[in-house]
Amino acid sequence: MITMRSLVICFLGVFLFGCETTEPEIQEAPQIFTHFEPNYEHQEQLAKTPDDAEPKTTHTTPQAAKKVIVKKRPPKTTDLWVHIANNLHFTIYQNRALNKRIDWYLKQPNYLRTVSKRAAPYLYHIVKKIEQKQLPMELALLPFVESDFRPTIASSQQAVGVWQLVGATAHHFGVKSDQWYDGRQDVLASTDAALDYLSYLHKRFDGNWLHALAAYNSGEGRVKRAIEKNKKRGKSTDYWSLKLPKETADYVPKLLALSYLVKHPQKGINRPKLSNKPITTQMNVGQQFDFSVIAKLSGVGSKQLHSLNQGYLKNQSSPNGPHTLLLPIGQEALLKSQFFKSNFAGEYIVKQNDTLYGIAKRFSMSVSALKQLNDKQTNLIGVGEKLLVGQPKTLPKSLIVDYKISPYLEPQEVVIPTIEIDYEVKQGDTLWSISQLYDVPHSDLAKWNKLSASSVLKPGKQLVLFIPQAEQPKSAPIKKDLLLDLQKTLNQPW
Repeated sequence: MITMRSLVICFLGVFLFGCETTEPEIQEAPQIFTHFEPNYEHQEQLAKTPDDAEPKTTHTTPQAAKKVIVKKRPPKTTDLWVHIANNLHFTIYQNRALNKRIDWYLKQPNYLRTVSKRAAPYLYHIVKKIEQKQLPMELALLPFVESDFRPTIASSQQAVGVWQLVGATAHHFGVKSDQWYDGRQDVLASTDAALDYLSYLHKRFDGNWLHALAAYNSGEGRVKRAIEKNKKRGKSTDYWSLKLPKETADYVPKLLALSYLVKHPQKGINRPKLSNKPITTQMNVGQQFDFSVIAKLSGVGSKQLHSLNQGYLKNQSSPNGPHTLLLPIGQEALLKSQFFKSNFAGEYIVKQNDTLYGIAKRFSMSVSALKQLNDKQTNLIGVGEKLLVGQPKTLPKSLIVDYKISPYLEPQEVVIPTIEIDYEVKQGDTLWSISQLYDVPHSDLAKWNKLSASSVLKPGKQLVLFIPQAEQPKSAPIKKDLLLDLQKTLNQPW
């Protein structure tokens, strides 16, 4: 005899079984690249608003959703282009405009390799600046889209340089310009200005990167008006729905297409190889200089110096600065070079109870930099031992050629050149502890990295520091052999 309880149990069993078997099958909409959130802690989610792309129609299972939130840093790599590819995170959806740009790149499979050769001296530094500001890695590709990485190219609208900055924008974001120097042609100086401008636009457009990029190309006002026009008509305000000039309508797809192919070179583009380390070093000479004199001192050809530093319009730097040069050697090579040892390194005699750490701290150096400078393999030092330190020697008063009188060099009382170095934050580091380690002002360290004095640092964050900051001795005469060498240099025909 079937009881009422049995009937209820049977009914529930059939109902639950029916629900399980009649759930619709999950189908993903066609797309060319599925978005994954950046899966390391400090990176913000990119393209997080619906306006960043066409409406998403894919379905996500609970299992897939759990995978998205895994905190895992992309693996380190010795290839800079692989590093860039691993850190590209914009969502890219299939549409006609994007496919058109992808086809264009695929018809020129060596495009990236060709342009990468021009970018090679600067690209590592640009990537580091982007990471320090916690901006999308896609921005590292923008100079390729803007100018094919040509530092001196000018548009019909008088936009200049790899970032194609117009004069007013460049000036507003701190780029210097006079008859001696145009910072828009200085790749690293213009990078700082362009990234600051892009950060500003990102905030102005409520965190929408595609709107910000469109505004970078055609102007903030034009994109704002296009958005307002769509709002009044009840239309979508995502980038793809805006009515923009043809150049701007093609601009964002060009960047997204290049980003997609860099991440997926197997689709048919030849992705170049480039060492993931600096091959150039920024150095502040500290005074007006002549390229010919610096070329002779450093052993780097004048033509190569000009090629790396195309912001300088003459053979001399401006009397009012900047006096920063990009040299074709890495930091470690610079510390070991005779150029640095002869002109930018002082001498220290080891005293009782001295340690390498104590000496390095006194002269605003790291222990590793001090060891590199002195070709030391261990931390052992002896009383009376002479060490080269990162405190600058007295440099000549003039590093320029005076054609009106017989050229000569005079000692200068105070010159403090600086070298830019990168520092990776370790567990437990604070701005204060790092500033004490390198003996630099806490406020300067925060300013260099656009942080507040109370900013909390996360392990792995890249900071930039400028050393040495040690004070110049009141009197440090030039070595006679250096003076004679410089005089001989200046007396040679140019």
